[in-house]
Amino acid sequence: MVDLPDVDVEDSLALHDIHARSLAVLRAGPCDYTPAVPSIGPYISQPATIHDWDPRIVDVHRRVAALINARRADLSVEHVGSSAVPGLPGKNVLDLGIETDPDDVPAVAALLRELGFQPQQNANAFPPTRPLLVGSIEHDGTPFRIHAHVLPRGHRVFGRDHRRDLAFRDALRADDTLRDAYAARKREIVNGTTISGYRYSMAKTEWIQNTIERLGLAHPPLHPPATIGILGGGQLGRMIGLAARAMGYRLAILDPDPDCPAASIADGVVVGRYDDTDAALAMAAGADVVTYELEHVSADLVGRLDWDWPVRPGLYALRVTQDRLEERRFLESESASVAPWVEVRTADDVRAALETLGAPLRVKAARGGYDGRSQVRITSAAEVDAALTRLSPSAGEPLLAERELEFEAELSAICARGINGRSTTFPVARNRHDAGILVESIAPAPVPDEIATQAEALVRRLAEGLDLVGTLTAELFLLGDGSLVVNELAPRVHNTGHWTAEACRTSQFEQHVRAICGLPLGSVDQHTPAALVNLLGSGPEREARVSGVDRALADDGVSVHLYDKRRVFERRKMGHLVALDPAGPEAALERARAAAAKVGWGS
Repeated sequence: MVDLPDVDVEDSLALHDIHARSLAVLRAGPCDYTPAVPSIGPYISQPATIHDWDPRIVDVHRRVAALINARRADLSVEHVGSSAVPGLPGKNVLDLGIETDPDDVPAVAALLRELGFQPQQNANAFPPTRPLLVGSIEHDGTPFRIHAHVLPRGHRVFGRDHRRDLAFRDALRADDTLRDAYAARKREIVNGTTISGYRYSMAKTEWIQNTIERLGLAHPPLHPPATIGILGGGQLGRMIGLAARAMGYRLAILDPDPDCPAASIADGVVVGRYDDTDAALAMAAGADVVTYELEHVSADLVGRLDWDWPVRPGLYALRVTQDRLEERRFLESESASVAPWVEVRTADDVRAALETLGAPLRVKAARGGYDGRSQVRITSAAEVDAALTRLSPSAGEPLLAERELEFEAELSAICARGINGRSTTFPVARNRHDAGILVESIAPAPVPDEIATQAEALVRRLAEGLDLVGTLTAELFLLGDGSLVVNELAPRVHNTGHWTAEACRTSQFEQHVRAICGLPLGSVDQHTPAALVNLLGSGPEREARVSGVDRALADDGVSVHLYDKRRVFERRKMGHLVALDPAGPEAALERARAAAAKVGWGS
């Protein structure tokens, strides 16, 4: 537990006159006010615009609190957020914090709905165990928007959030310098542009969390031997788990295969599909935090876990990245470049896309598919019907059609972002795929410094926009004009970053564990140029019997990683190897290719 300091505003500050008058009203309490309008109106969505603090917000708080207390006099309806701090500019939204026992949260939410509040209607909505309801009320001829947060008192994870919010509010009230620094950050974010309220909130996260840390209000990190629950026990779950094990954490795994690669290193494996909510709840029962190693897990399942566990990288990041259409919309909202695209549903739609976008065209299933699966390449209208037959979409299923781009190089940028909003980016890698499957990567990518800097800034911005805690990978195309186009996002550790285990001071796997557990992020400095080559299976499906590892390791600059997969078949990812060479990434690649050629799979 963290002891939150009691901030006495009267003893701490000599406030300006308007602040003192406003604080007196704030302290007067809500119950002596008779509401003029006994209902809450619909929420009014607006872009984020910074206004001077409006002292009328004090009366708006009293009115809304009186409406609530008329039905439940036992509830303390606290005014939190920027508008609770006299003199602090912002959106002048009334943020309310209503703390109650966890079992009482549904009743309080129902009360708010009866008053006219509505649930959030977006992909990043709070869960029913700690809901946010929204509405508006007209006061003095002006509509004021309202956010009402219902918070579970004493919850093992989220039970301290309300005390933290109150202490942060009181610190801002008590310190003009702190308040003015916050105001400056708000204006810097908006900077005369139009920005959504959500994006504005995400851009404030790092400043707020850093301040909360300085004030001693931050929640403590998850220290070993806390248990990390992982949705997925494949090779990525295994490598995350190995890093967690080295740090002293325990592991719980959900996977359909009892012999999955992560099984041999886990404290427990619950066998279940990625849409089996009961199995996921059983896996998470002893966990302190939950993460996922793949984005092809049910969002509804993850949403249910989000009721009671911190799920990181997060539900919103999962929803966006598991649907290619939503991913494109998100990227465009972040002003990231993507290939020209349209949503299609029928063969006629695809033919129209060919006319509009030009050939070649890539048509991809919106959901599912990886390593080149669930997509087809179309060069002419004559190929459309046969291509869609191969893709086999359900009737009316939305698909992504996008123009195939000519590019100079495939790059990837990997960002880790912590709970406090701070982020680090690994050196950019150059990659090569074959039929959609990664074959090799080298790092640092042989591109101009300004390109690498641009890629790193882009993935950091996207991680912030997703409110992601953990790891985000952006697969990029470098075009001939020097511009970068985002091909795909993955909210997880990534095949193109496996080389970091040998070449960086902190691997992507350890960095992910640090991020989701609330630990400081490590250095990502690369000490030696590196190359990765994937070890792919060959031939018909059979028991996996590897050979040639000894010959590959005869090069003392090579490391071999096998994933403990029991069956091998054509092009299955069975492992990878990494070569280091101070002469440069191309020299490392030559060594990696030579070593990989010595590894095979017996019959």
